[in-house]
Amino acid sequence: MSVKPILLLGDPRLRLRGEPVTSFGKSLHTLLDDLTHTMRDAPGVGLAAPQIGEPLAACVIEVSKNLHELVNPRIVRAEGDDRDLEGCLSIPGYAAYVTRREKVWVVAQDRKGRKIKVAGSGLLGRALQHELDHLDGKLYIDYLDSLEEELLPVGRGDDDDDGDGSDGGDTEDEGRSTRVRTPALA
Repeated sequence: MSVKPILLLGDPRLRLRGEPVTSFGKSLHTLLDDLTHTMRDAPGVGLAAPQIGEPLAACVIEVSKNLHELVNPRIVRAEGDDRDLEGCLSIPGYAAYVTRREKVWVVAQDRKGRKIKVAGSGLLGRALQHELDHLDGKLYIDYLDSLEEELLPVGRGDDDDDGDGSDGGDTEDEGRSTRVRTPALA
């Protein structure tokens, strides 16, 4: 298990579709372990194989200490709408409000090829949709009408604390915008 470099916006490999996984042996297990280790090191909520240069349909998501390893995942049902801040490890330093489905149901395979089902709302639901988008070569910024107007600079909460007790929300302060704080999904 090792930490891999995460591809950044502009790398054409981020736009490749993840190919279906057909072999559930040691190489897939190593990939899933590397994804988990890299995601936790970043830190992030999820990470898809294309983000580390592996064009395969595999991703990991960890919410509330529950790790989900998803191979060949697909959304089979979705309902409602939810608009919230979203970030990405491949686009560090920025976030945007993105509308996604409120709840999704996903069918996938585990590391041994067994069929699994995951339902998620809130952060898990958003992360599921975000990671499955990566497997289709899509980024959250593709949902935005204008990068200049909708993309917000973000901080992790420790690099911009000036001790004034403010929450770091996106407010105007003497003509400059302050950073918002949001977790990077993947």
